[in-house]
Amino acid sequence: MRFRSRRALSAARIAGLASLLAMSACADTPDGPPGVRYVGTYTWSNSHDRFGGFSGLEVSDDGQQFTAISDRGSIVMGSFEREDSRITGLESTPVEKLLDETGSRIDPEIDDAEGLAIGPDGRLYVSFEGPPRIHASERYDLPATVLPRGPFYRSLEGNSGMEALAIDAQGRLLTLPERSGRLTRPFPVWRLEDGNWSHVFDLPRRGGFLAVGADIGPDGRFYLLEREFTGYAFRSRVRRFDITDDRISNEQTLFESRPLQHDNLEGIAVWRSSPGRLRLTMISDDNFKFFQKTQFVEYDVPESLDLHGLSQ
Repeated sequence: MRFRSRRALSAARIAGLASLLAMSACADTPDGPPGVRYVGTYTWSNSHDRFGGFSGLEVSDDGQQFTAISDRGSIVMGSFEREDSRITGLESTPVEKLLDETGSRIDPEIDDAEGLAIGPDGRLYVSFEGPPRIHASERYDLPATVLPRGPFYRSLEGNSGMEALAIDAQGRLLTLPERSGRLTRPFPVWRLEDGNWSHVFDLPRRGGFLAVGADIGPDGRFYLLEREFTGYAFRSRVRRFDITDDRISNEQTLFESRPLQHDNLEGIAVWRSSPGRLRLTMISDDNFKFFQKTQFVEYDVPESLDLHGLSQ
């Protein structure tokens, strides 16, 4: 989502927010619920004029390689440097523009890329908010194919469309809107299989959080990254759900951050960091604002976890 506040920020408010964000970088970051461990935050900076606005993320099975897309229709790939499993640096390719179905750079008027998924065969899938569509390509530098439109496209809200995109072990795409329309209305999840879309299940809404990222973990669970804007800062939350025969159960909240604890987290990737442990790697969208940051934030969670949480 290209984040737009309800009213323009004054210079004083911007300065105050910049100060608060700077202070938050030094804030104490406690562990989450029992068994969930905060690993670390790495702030990434780059002088490239297309750098920033990252909203979709994929990470390799070993946690070393990453691919990210931005809400200005760009893509970047790289590798992490780690010490004791924490990100301490990275190397990346230049930030390149994605191509449309004609092989041209996507028009800036319609380049709001939000969700990213990579299939088992390496095929790239990118969802766009406006106009709503999903592109598929063998490589980022090859012309894209536009996938079949879903019947739900017409009901997507402006600037709140297919923010999250995931792919399961069978290579089936799953997506959901950023907004469901009401605080009490669940998020509908749609799946593309054999060229046809179907409404497979709903994820309950809890509070004012919006859906901004999703992934299917190596454990087969559905992981949902959510974001709430408090008026001066962002809060993030990750929930996960078991999927059995197209039904969800065992809803668990893995962490819920405080305002200013992290920046505007929008992309999530889940991989196995060690036997019985999963790593949540997330990336923030800095909205191309000088007072925000591009961060990689990581948490470790156990595959088997009883948080006495909510269940469907």
